[in-house]
Amino acid sequence: MTDRVAMGSQASGSQAGGRVRSFSRILRVTQPNRADVIALVLLIGIAALLVRGAEGVAEPLSRLRIEPVTLDPRYLPYYALRTVIRMFAALAASLVFTLVVATLAVRSRRAGQIIVPMLDILQSVPILGFLTFTVTFFMGLFPGQILGVELAAVFAIFTSQAWNMAFSFYQSLRSVPSDLDEVTRGFALSPMRRFLRLDLPFATPSLVWNAMMSMSGGWFFVVASEAITVGNTTVTLPGVGSWLALAIARKDFGAIGLAVVAMGIVILLYDQLVFRPVVAWADRFRFEQTASTERPRSWAYDLFRRTRLLPVLFAPVTALGQLLLTLDRGGAGPREHRVREPGIVLERLWQATILVAVLAALWLAGRYVFSTLRVSDAVAVFGLACITMLRVVVLIALASLVWVPIGVWIGLNPKWAERLQPVAQFLAAFPANVLFPFAVIAIVHWRLSPDIWLSPLMILGTQWYILFNVIAGASAIPTDLREAAGMFGVRGWQWWRQVALPGVFPYYVTGALTASGGSWNASIVAEAVSWGTQRVEAHGLGTFIAKATEAGDYPRVALGIAVMSMFVIAFNRLVWRPMYAFAERRLRLA
Repeated sequence: MTDRVAMGSQASGSQAGGRVRSFSRILRVTQPNRADVIALVLLIGIAALLVRGAEGVAEPLSRLRIEPVTLDPRYLPYYALRTVIRMFAALAASLVFTLVVATLAVRSRRAGQIIVPMLDILQSVPILGFLTFTVTFFMGLFPGQILGVELAAVFAIFTSQAWNMAFSFYQSLRSVPSDLDEVTRGFALSPMRRFLRLDLPFATPSLVWNAMMSMSGGWFFVVASEAITVGNTTVTLPGVGSWLALAIARKDFGAIGLAVVAMGIVILLYDQLVFRPVVAWADRFRFEQTASTERPRSWAYDLFRRTRLLPVLFAPVTALGQLLLTLDRGGAGPREHRVREPGIVLERLWQATILVAVLAALWLAGRYVFSTLRVSDAVAVFGLACITMLRVVVLIALASLVWVPIGVWIGLNPKWAERLQPVAQFLAAFPANVLFPFAVIAIVHWRLSPDIWLSPLMILGTQWYILFNVIAGASAIPTDLREAAGMFGVRGWQWWRQVALPGVFPYYVTGALTASGGSWNASIVAEAVSWGTQRVEAHGLGTFIAKATEAGDYPRVALGIAVMSMFVIAFNRLVWRPMYAFAERRLRLA
């Protein structure tokens, strides 16, 4: 017995010594290297920029009148910084919204019956429609403070980002391979563990590409979100969008060119420091059985992977995540998974509740609108919506023919994807407002039809939803499937029909659905454009809503938004949702 105790003491002593030696090795390993120095300099620089950009948020609203937006080039870097901070704040809010709402829509059938139609409606509501009712609300939360207007601008940018990301994540969760789903059910993983171990990793590659697209889409509406005019309320925040609005009003081509250059530099910087590292990191979650020979690369991602000190500094955050998983009691072992189906009475009661809520909302909206308007006004708006819908359908079809082949090629060639990624982001971020002067000048000079030649401005910012989603879908095609197709000599149209198109179709539907809703939204700034005092208008619902918003005519704004929402929902239900169902039935990975 004594010998055993002695042996145990020696063993424990050796283990303790081992732990001491292990700790000393950790100290030697975590000595800062050159990568730590560079990474710390980058992080400190980013933190300093954030502090500098956030300084003006807590000031009184009178500061905007004392120091109005100017076209002095010295202020442009600061304006760009303020805009980027707003856009990343909106992107963070969009990410949280996406993870919560899309997951709830997939995991709860009852919640999905409400969330999915609500996403359709919110996607169709134009940014000007949100601003009409939210500027006063946020200014009331922080009266006399710039923070209230900043929150209104961030919320406006959020509405241009969140719906695309939510639809993407929703589509990814609906297309999780059935064998992986069965494994999680067999091991009875808790909802939290399933989300962290399966849902989030599987959807991450597509979510990253859609986050990039949403970030770029925010630039498209940055003018409307920073230069806010609703009725008698006019607020101009320091930013690239307000700079562009002022430059367009003054017909200053030089200032417009400087804004475009600033946008290009900013997009290149956050592509290199944020999105490209995230794309390289997200590639590890691709669903495939054969490793790809070409992986996305990022110098920033490689730099942070070589650091020694940063993992130690962020160890408490990692430990907190592990602690939360430890406290989660789910996943103790395999057991039968049972899903309790609601009773028929409860289900009918739930459906009746939804129907009553919808009818009540329609009745309240109709009562508000028709208290000042007539039925003939609604019929006229319906006709304008038909004109806008024709433009949307034609533009989506043309954009699909162009960008689906290009997106497949980019997604299957990671090296070219690295080179074209910032270019695609810049083109997607390029605001239509920059082209307004050229469109107005050309239409007036050659006496062209605004109904035709203003239409391309609607698809300018939204066509990229198709491209980015197709790139994400092509990059997610398993390498083993591509190699098998090559071994069996599948080429030409057969390859497109049996490999490429089935692989990207679910992602294309997400992109086309979002592009469709975005085109309706963009019609408000694309169907009525101005250059200085010259204004050119096309017939359509976008012009109707824009004019009603400028006049502060809230009943007409509500009528236009309601009609646009009905058209978008009907189009989604009759066209895009059946395509979603087809993709889930026939094109889902086994």
